[in-house]
Amino acid sequence: MIEIKGCKLIGLSLGTKTINRNGQSAIDCGKLWQKFETGRYAEKIPGKLSSEILAVYYNYEGDYSKPYSYFIGCKTNPDTKVPEGMDSLVIPTGNYRVIKTKGILPDCVSKAWGVIWSVILPRSYQADFEVYGEKSKDRNNAEIEIFLSVKY
Repeated sequence: MIEIKGCKLIGLSLGTKTINRNGQSAIDCGKLWQKFETGRYAEKIPGKLSSEILAVYYNYEGDYSKPYSYFIGCKTNPDTKVPEGMDSLVIPTGNYRVIKTKGILPDCVSKAWGVIWSVILPRSYQADFEVYGEKSKDRNNAEIEIFLSVKY
C-alpha cells in the first residue's frame, strides 16, 4: 500500500455512468478507448507530465457492482487549460493498494479485476485507476498496474 498525492488528468470521460453487469462496462469502456486511441487524444493533451495513460474508475454509487464513471487521460500540470472537446479529472490524495497484471491486453486487465472483485479488501471506492506505461505497449505481453483506493 502506498499514499499517492492528488493529480490532475486531462482526457476523455465516458459522459454517462456504466455498470459491471451483462458486459456493459466492457462495451462502454471499450468504445471510449477506441475514441481515445483513434482520435490520438494522448498526443493532443497539453502540459503532460509523462506519456503514461491512466484509465480511472470513479464517482461510484456504492461498490463495484453499482454504477460508476470512467475516464481516460494523462497526468498534467495543475494549471494546464483543458482543450475544447476534452475533460479533466482530479485523482484524490489517498492510500492505494497496487496490483500488477501481465499478459495479453485487454484480457489480463479483465482477469485482474475479476480477482480483485472476489477478494475482500477495505476499498474506499474514491478513485481506482490503471496505469498504461512503456511496459504496456506490447499488447501481447503487457504489464499494467492497477491502483485501488483503500481505507487505511
